[in-house]
Amino acid sequence: MAIIEKRIRLIGSKGSREVRVLFDSGASYSVIQPGLAREIARLERLPTPKHFGTAEKGRRVTAEERVSLDFKLNGNTLSDEFMVVSGITESAIIGAATMQKWRMKLDFEHDRVIVDPRVAKLRLLGLCSASGAMRQGRALGTSAAQTDRQTDRIQL
Repeated sequence: MAIIEKRIRLIGSKGSREVRVLFDSGASYSVIQPGLAREIARLERLPTPKHFGTAEKGRRVTAEERVSLDFKLNGNTLSDEFMVVSGITESAIIGAATMQKWRMKLDFEHDRVIVDPRVAKLRLLGLCSASGAMRQGRALGTSAAQTDRQTDRIQL
């Protein structure tokens, strides 16, 4: 388990707030305190509650709701879901699932969180349907086989 503490801006559907968060590779999911979650976002009930073990032996916590948040880190705007959990000591914890999604690396020597800039660029892949790609390829003189190997990429 590895932890780095940083101040970041959390942005929800109702507002935003700069808070101190832990980047914790030992936490499965990202979590947020209920009061902060209600202040900045609309809560969504989970289909089934999620139960988590904690670092404190024998202690478990339960999430029954989640929020979808953006957050600012190193000039990048990233997003993920956060489980709403009572009893955490920090405002929020960025867990392993979020770190893997955005390919974050924890640099303990310099006390920083590194985000791969290639991952932070939002893209839509496979935007055209197969038949649309076929028509587009043929109009451009590309064979059906060549069209099948192409992937349309649009960078936002």
